[in-house]
Amino acid sequence: MSIGNKLKIAICGKSGLVGSKLDELFTSQYNSVIGVKIRDNTSIEDVAAQIDKCDILINLNGTTILAPWSDEYKKKLYSSRIDTTRKLVDAIAVCKEKPKLFLSASAVGIYESNIPHDDNSQRYENDFLSHLCRDWEAEAKKAEILDVRVVQMRFGVIFSKDGGAMSKILPPFKMGIGGKLGGGEQMVSWIHIEDLLRAILFIIKTPAISGSVNFTSPYPVSNKEQTNILGKVLNRPTFFGVPAFMIKLVFGDGARVILDSKEVYPTKLLENGFAFYYEKFEDAIKEIVE
Repeated sequence: MSIGNKLKIAICGKSGLVGSKLDELFTSQYNSVIGVKIRDNTSIEDVAAQIDKCDILINLNGTTILAPWSDEYKKKLYSSRIDTTRKLVDAIAVCKEKPKLFLSASAVGIYESNIPHDDNSQRYENDFLSHLCRDWEAEAKKAEILDVRVVQMRFGVIFSKDGGAMSKILPPFKMGIGGKLGGGEQMVSWIHIEDLLRAILFIIKTPAISGSVNFTSPYPVSNKEQTNILGKVLNRPTFFGVPAFMIKLVFGDGARVILDSKEVYPTKLLENGFAFYYEKFEDAIKEIVE
């Protein structure tokens, strides 16, 4: 899928998994791609100079969520998302030519656990991750008053052969020591990196889409199902589960990312005609490990 006209695209967080893949994709279609650099001491005017006259601004900035959460690390998780997004929106306000579309990352961690959600659900969890996502989205939404189309991309677990969740999940399975995490009943809302990239192109070409959008496959799976599929595709045993208490010992509050059940459906993408290449987890895994 191509976005047609050649565009100037600014990406904050260009060196990460999603950012680097978008860079490759957009550049291959002869678009102009720039990486936006923001540090604590970067002025609003400097950010504005970087993004001025860009057609699309994509915000992927944020310290990795899959790590032990000390109080200090929570501050980094928050500032790397909220402060950066606020600075981007403040910079949009002073641009001579503002971007037409602002795509800003978020996560399915915003949602209440153990119940299904579509894009319009407003049942949110009462925990750090959900509040982080809500504040993150609220900062991005402020760009709407500047007459910019805003899309908050609520990513599920991203699967790719080049990093992301698979870089942590695959090694133990390949060694035959993989297994379910905790009780294994928790639902995992996931997306293949190729579908994520295609969904971004689709949104760029579909002006009717705005607001929060779930970037997840139409078929979430339980961790137990995920484990069985990985064992089957890799032809490895899956006896060695990791008890919930051990995950909590390692990750602290961050264990919620692994153990909480998030059942999320991409209703807005589907209703607007988006077709996934990898709807089923088994098909996605086969492509990744082949």
